[in-house]
Amino acid sequence: MRADAVAGDGPGQRRLNGPQTTGRSFRNLSRPEHRIRLTPDQNVVVRDGTVLQADVFTPDINTPVPALLAVSCYPRQIQNSGAPLGFVEAGATDFWVPRGYAHVIANTRGTGGSQGRFNWLDETERQDVADLVEWTAAQHWCDGRVGMIGISYFAMTQLAAAVERPEHLRAIFPVATTVDPYEAVWHGDLLSESFVVAWLAGVAAMAERDPGDYRSWPVEQASKLLRLPRLHRHFEDLNGEAALTLIRKVMKTELKQPWLDLLNEMTLIHQTKDEWWASRDMLPGLAGCTIPTYLGCDWENVPLHLPSTFRTWEALSPTAPVRMGMLGAGGLTWPWESLHTEALAWFDHWLKDRDTGIMDGPPVRYLLPGTEEFLTSPQWPPPDTSELSWQLSADGVLAHSTEGERRYWHRGRGVSQQAPGLPDLLQYDTAPLAEPFDFVGTATAALEAGITAPEVSWILTLQDVAPDGTTTDVTAGWARIARGEPGSLHTHEVSLVPNARRFVRGHRLRLVIASDDTSDGHPAIMGFRHRCTGDPSINRVSATSTLSLPVLT
Repeated sequence: MRADAVAGDGPGQRRLNGPQTTGRSFRNLSRPEHRIRLTPDQNVVVRDGTVLQADVFTPDINTPVPALLAVSCYPRQIQNSGAPLGFVEAGATDFWVPRGYAHVIANTRGTGGSQGRFNWLDETERQDVADLVEWTAAQHWCDGRVGMIGISYFAMTQLAAAVERPEHLRAIFPVATTVDPYEAVWHGDLLSESFVVAWLAGVAAMAERDPGDYRSWPVEQASKLLRLPRLHRHFEDLNGEAALTLIRKVMKTELKQPWLDLLNEMTLIHQTKDEWWASRDMLPGLAGCTIPTYLGCDWENVPLHLPSTFRTWEALSPTAPVRMGMLGAGGLTWPWESLHTEALAWFDHWLKDRDTGIMDGPPVRYLLPGTEEFLTSPQWPPPDTSELSWQLSADGVLAHSTEGERRYWHRGRGVSQQAPGLPDLLQYDTAPLAEPFDFVGTATAALEAGITAPEVSWILTLQDVAPDGTTTDVTAGWARIARGEPGSLHTHEVSLVPNARRFVRGHRLRLVIASDDTSDGHPAIMGFRHRCTGDPSINRVSATSTLSLPVLT
């Protein structure tokens, strides 16, 4: 077998992008020994008679092996194309199959040639994924042990399977997952419009193409080009989900049925978490689950998958063997190839009964941004923290003065009137730090605030400001609130998405408060922007408001 037919870190092997471990040391890992056999377009009949399509990659041997199943609404035919897109997330077949795993890549209903209508993580889709697990386990090339793999949507279908508890599902690796679709679409009741519209348009455009187009000669030639080492390395720092928000600027697809119906359900008909959303929330179904689960994410994935990483950890850790690995910027790349060594140690342990070391040591490992260091913890959040707090002082300094207030103006939706001599956001900075500190956990802001409109959105962004003025978004929080009694101040607590960072000496910590992130100069973390809400408003923030951060002691 040629070395360049195998992905990995060995001599001559195709180099994978992204970090491959969280600093753990492993042993007894499977070695590449097999060629790859492809059996495309397999029909999988699920419980109601609908036929789903799957591509099956197996080692070129006659011995049954464990299988890794990847399921999504994205074309299975492009998952090994090397394309740097937020739709190529099933993992590298040329890493897994040579090391003795079958890799099964399947399409959900209404996508990639599968029959039926795409209904986005509803009960039927969860049952379909469970049926795919059992179909995989029953095949002659599978030894009956099935794991699941893939990030983002592929990670969400892993949780869908865990809710259904199929008999032969032995372990999952849902990195960058979302357990509750509502929180991916609505952030504190603010519509994540730039992402949602672009994402659904992309899914629809791909689903409406003839599946045969993805196996055409031009696509094969493009794939060969994209996988050339010199070009492939350029994708190492590409965040496919952040790039997806830019697709909307160039994609001219107009949604047709049934896609338009689904968009209306998500963004118009169900604007609060009603039964439509609750039926897709997988968190309650994970209670009591014992399926071994490896969670993780990158710290910059604030507006999509990061919140669910910790909620899923909280749900599963009481009953299931769980590990979690958190990565820094560029930790997850597209096409997804990062953490494959870590995943190999995970699946070798649970599907091949190898002692790999994946279960050694504390269950949580996280890269601390601002350093190159992985820290460990027995739990999340780490227990060894104390609280740092500042007042939102009237002079714009994060300090300890409680006198006075600041005001800013929110233009509102569809309004062209002139601003009343006020800024359209507020910034609060610390003095340059005399000593560094390590922020790890959930930052919260308690705003003593008043508004003149009936309701307004609060969009809070925590930033790290270097001495030269370079600004790095760390995390954000969102909330949509009603006015209450006119003219009065009310307390509104806004939790920012959990995160971690070392704020170093000489840097400043900044809190930005706005009510809109579509305007020029307003922070929009990862480029995710929200539909502007509400009428024009003059918003008041009292200096009695506070910002609090957990810091390592």
